[in-house]
Amino acid sequence: MKKKIMLIVPMLHQGGFERVCVATARLLEPFYDVYIVMFDSKDIAYDIKGLNVIDLHMGVKKDMAGKLFNVLKRSFAVGRMKKKLRIDIAYSFGPSANVVNVFSRRGEQVWVGIRSYMDMENERKIRLLCRLSDKILCCSKLIEEEIRTKYNCRKAITLYNPLDVEEIQKSASMQQPRLPWENTGHIIVSMGREDDVKGYWHLIKSFSLLQKDIPDVKLMIIGDGDFEEYLSLAKRLGIGDYVYFPGMKKNPFPYLKAAEVYVLTSYNEGFPNALLEAMALGIPVIATDCMTGPGEILVNSSYGVLIPNMSPEKNLDETSISEEEQGLYEEIMRMMTHKESYESYKRAAIRRAGDFSNKAYVEILKKQIEM
Repeated sequence: MKKKIMLIVPMLHQGGFERVCVATARLLEPFYDVYIVMFDSKDIAYDIKGLNVIDLHMGVKKDMAGKLFNVLKRSFAVGRMKKKLRIDIAYSFGPSANVVNVFSRRGEQVWVGIRSYMDMENERKIRLLCRLSDKILCCSKLIEEEIRTKYNCRKAITLYNPLDVEEIQKSASMQQPRLPWENTGHIIVSMGREDDVKGYWHLIKSFSLLQKDIPDVKLMIIGDGDFEEYLSLAKRLGIGDYVYFPGMKKNPFPYLKAAEVYVLTSYNEGFPNALLEAMALGIPVIATDCMTGPGEILVNSSYGVLIPNMSPEKNLDETSISEEEQGLYEEIMRMMTHKESYESYKRAAIRRAGDFSNKAYVEILKKQIEM
């Protein structure tokens, strides 16, 4: 009989571990009975057609008492579902799902996923997961190493996010992006939700310097959020007409494909899916050497330009341009004006993206499942 795998996720709105959850379900389906259990089906951004999806209708509570009660309710409901479906392995994505997973154990193997270095900030929660889980699946070798050394936990393994290069390339050609400019010129792009950790104020300020040198250059930031404070910053810098926030897209790849350079300014990541997705489309990339992910992907700037991590202190003062923002501008300018280097990074990006294949991901997972 096929083993029964439960994937637990809070929601399926736009985000890295949410995308990995859906991809995992599709990749494991040919071999196992797979169920996705989600706490709330609001704002689903991914194609879940044909998947076994169970919605618990238990959304987020804002007050502390409500949050604690929610953990108990979710744990009870998930535990009951595990018992009913006779689950063999329960694999969770994200901090809140991880806690529910370990508290709802009903005799199955409990796997928890650490998909961002920010998840490592709560030491008490990491110790809980080390004690109560059977495996800890880490999105980077650095996270695995920290769990093994700092917490003396031998349950951690590295499982890079899966990347379907062919599907990304196919999806990018399915339609034309709707852009607000008649003359698109050169486009710089970044992708991710509106969150301070993404450091978008650095990107906008650096872009304002670039726009003075290359008048037809544009900036596009794709992702969920209203981005009002960033649009306001762009207007104060005099570049409001050159910056576009298209919002969350179920198929963001035509927008990515329109870009000439991809820039990541996060000061914390897990394993940045969007960076690899841009590389799969042959877009040269510039990324901060943040915790964690870009350093492992770009390998000392062999496959893209790796720059020092940038300040986490949010600064929306349009009159203040830091040295690191000046440095980022210079790297983008160099990438766009040195044709030979640009073409070299373009080829390197596609080559490196191929190292993070669905096949490799499935092989590691199947090996762990059958142990």
